[in-house]
Amino acid sequence: MKAFIKLIRPKDWAKNVFLLVPVFFAGEIFNTETLLKIFGGLICFSLVASSIYIINDYRDIEDDRLHPTKKLRPLAAGTISKGAAIVTCILFLIAGFSLAWFIRDKFLFVLGLYFLLNLGYSFGLKNISILDIIIIAIGFVLRVKGGAVIAFVDLSGWLTIMVFLLALFMAIAKRRDDVLIKLASGTDMRKAVKGYNLEFINSAISLICGVIIVSYFMYTMSPEIGQRLGTHRLYYTCLFVLAGIFRYLQLIYVNQQSDSPTRILYKDRFIQISILLWVISFYFILYVKDFTLFKS
Repeated sequence: MKAFIKLIRPKDWAKNVFLLVPVFFAGEIFNTETLLKIFGGLICFSLVASSIYIINDYRDIEDDRLHPTKKLRPLAAGTISKGAAIVTCILFLIAGFSLAWFIRDKFLFVLGLYFLLNLGYSFGLKNISILDIIIIAIGFVLRVKGGAVIAFVDLSGWLTIMVFLLALFMAIAKRRDDVLIKLASGTDMRKAVKGYNLEFINSAISLICGVIIVSYFMYTMSPEIGQRLGTHRLYYTCLFVLAGIFRYLQLIYVNQQSDSPTRILYKDRFIQISILLWVISFYFILYVKDFTLFKS
């Protein structure tokens, strides 16, 4: 059972929470009917994502055996047979796409695009430097688009750009971890790493962080967004975005704790509290407009 859980990677399902983003920003987070459909969408994306993880692990068995942590993955370690992995992958795909068809046909289309994009990624596109991180970022945008389609919510250009930039930031940060492993072991953990070095990664992280901060500030101050959401107080939330980004930069540059952004999110209390305060502040601004501090 432990090997099976490792195979489908339920910890990475947290990424699919991005389906809730359009509903939250549209002020519809307490619409029970919509939330039930979004929950169904989360299940669909989780099942399809797990099938992609299995395909990726199947193709990378030999490379994973050279990696300090990936060598413990079930297929690389031999704790799950290739046949069992293939059957699991097929069953997850059938279940995921079948449920998506019942939710909405346009959502099925978005999920199909996500699957094809990641299939291409697993079958070679991940070996092309820069394109690999762009594909990862597009995957997050498709999650947000899927949530918008399910909830019949318009997805603003601002929100799409910010999700793309944030996902690009996380992907670059993950490549930094790969580069550090390469410097320590002398072995390329993935072919795309040949197109990166520490100087390039550090410059890219700084660049993306700056663009994210500016984009978020412009989003919160946008008259269009203020009119749509019924408030111009969104700029209050900038504090927590800055705190979270600065904390991440502190971890990788000062504390030398380079790691997968997902793992850092699970472990670091400062970032967790920053995200929680950001959510709470947005909640009061969007959903409790009678609160004195946030009256617009």
